[in-house]
Amino acid sequence: MSKKEQEQVGKFIEEYLFAREKINQIILLLDIRHKPTENDKMMYEYIKNTGKPYLIIANKADKIAITKVESAVEEIKKELNLSEKETILPFSAERKIYTEEVWNKIKIME
Repeated sequence: MSKKEQEQVGKFIEEYLFAREKINQIILLLDIRHKPTENDKMMYEYIKNTGKPYLIIANKADKIAITKVESAVEEIKKELNLSEKETILPFSAERKIYTEEVWNKIKIME
């Protein structure tokens, strides 16, 4: 995606998130295998600044060793500079691991 297209998409998303009243929660999906990109960080800031409830999900948890999941989540928390009360949940749609915790958190936030 070109820089101009990224700016247009960013503007659209920002307007949508701030103007939409009936959003009861926002879910930010990140790839657990990689550090958050600048776009990921920008999206996190947009979401945080809406004042609406949000959940951060680190997807593709099945693509890394189960022993590395916790450290990968901690690295993402560090990169996004999250507070202690903010949570990132690992998730794998493909292998259906960590799904129960994610769905329970989504239901709590409804």
